[in-house]
Amino acid sequence: MITGFGHTTDLLSFGTSQYCLMLALLFFSRGMDFLSTWTATPTLALEGNPLAKKMGWKLGGIVNVALCFVFALWPLTAIIMITSGLLVAAHNFHSAWLMRSMGEEEYRRWFVERLARTPLPFYFACLVGETVLTGLVGGGVVCFSPLESIPFAIGLGIVMYAVIVIFYTTLALVRMRRRFAAAAIVAGDGPREFGN
Repeated sequence: MITGFGHTTDLLSFGTSQYCLMLALLFFSRGMDFLSTWTATPTLALEGNPLAKKMGWKLGGIVNVALCFVFALWPLTAIIMITSGLLVAAHNFHSAWLMRSMGEEEYRRWFVERLARTPLPFYFACLVGETVLTGLVGGGVVCFSPLESIPFAIGLGIVMYAVIVIFYTTLALVRMRRRFAAAAIVAGDGPREFGN
């Protein structure tokens, strides 16, 4: 059990053992997110976060290291970030083997083709089912934990993970839908509906 925190909203002093613990856990969490992303999409072609994609590996790494040093000062924020980061990494690893074995562009083509053959409301209902059910677990932990406790922060991290997945998956879906419609027009097929 982690002791010596008082409340998770208390500010930690830089360099204390509690700060170093939060910093180490943040580095591990962010490192797993980076490793899982690199395993799935080394060129970031399949990265769902447009800001992370634009920054690239080097700048993204520098920004994440700086954020770890800052977030480690606040245990509540650090635990939320650690929890959501580890869950995002686990989510990435789930399909990373398929993305890497097929290749990024081939995987993207295959995924778009599967989406084109799936009714969009059905796909979105499955996505909502995945994220809402996950978010309910986090919400339950939040509801039945003392305010500002470590379990409360873990619950918020689970809820944050669910929000991240639905937000970035929907954003990627919108971008793919536009790309699919543009490709159909260029090919002379005229505008076509994606996922109907």
